[in-house]
Amino acid sequence: MKSLCIKTNNSNLITYLLNELNNIELEQVCFSANQFKHYKNVIIHYTGQNNQLFFNKLSTILSLLVIDELEEDFLRKIISQNYFYFDKKEQNVILNLCFDIIADDFSTIFDKKFKSLYNSFYDYISSNKTLILKGFTNFRIKAYFKILDEIVNEAVNSYIIEKEYLEFISLLKLYINSQNSNCEVIHIIYSPSESILLDSNKEIITIANDNLNTKYLSDITFSSNDYTLNTLLTLLPKKIYIHLINSYIDEFINTLQSVFENRLHICTDCSICNLYKKSKKSKNPNTV
Repeated sequence: MKSLCIKTNNSNLITYLLNELNNIELEQVCFSANQFKHYKNVIIHYTGQNNQLFFNKLSTILSLLVIDELEEDFLRKIISQNYFYFDKKEQNVILNLCFDIIADDFSTIFDKKFKSLYNSFYDYISSNKTLILKGFTNFRIKAYFKILDEIVNEAVNSYIIEKEYLEFISLLKLYINSQNSNCEVIHIIYSPSESILLDSNKEIITIANDNLNTKYLSDITFSSNDYTLNTLLTLLPKKIYIHLINSYIDEFINTLQSVFENRLHICTDCSICNLYKKSKKSKNPNTV
């Protein structure tokens, strides 16, 4: 007979364990929950012959218990200890970003976490008869915590980038609202690979590409579109018409919308759009 005593004072974990043991797909298993002086014990006995299967089932239950019941608290603890300089609101945002990261690649991340926990539990319970859950999670699942650390680090980096981006947008809006416009209208014929600026007379505007004259300072870059943004910040038109050649709104267009707000208008099917589309199509050697 194989036996295991799981010790914890967490009532939620006790309930979780008992529910899972009630549904365990393994015959010749009996269990009980008893309150002792320091811990409430869940005692499990297995009288079958397949000890490996018994350890497999318990390791699976315990691994899922950690992920389902304890992981959020572990993430909060990592954030509060390693990134204490963020306030509570910011820490909650980072926690939600952790959840987003996990959800975006759920299968891969779940498999990594589960495998790490499963191996730790299996190695331990196959050679021990008593498992104190709090002590075990504090000292024997370091590989699992390394995975959580990586998730938190990625979330923090995402948060910092987003925060810097919003500050960047805010500074540009302040600059725009504090300056006088130097022209009435600018048309931007836009595709991700190139931007052409036209004035109100449909004449091409030379895009400023002299870094010495840039109107903003930021680590955020849009490659060649930096120069388009700098030209717009130099001229500060009252209206900006963006003609999307491929009808795709990318990160740069979203940034322009955030910065110039009501000054900016997007179109995909006007005379300028259609003229440029026809011109581009006529240059395609594969077009009949």
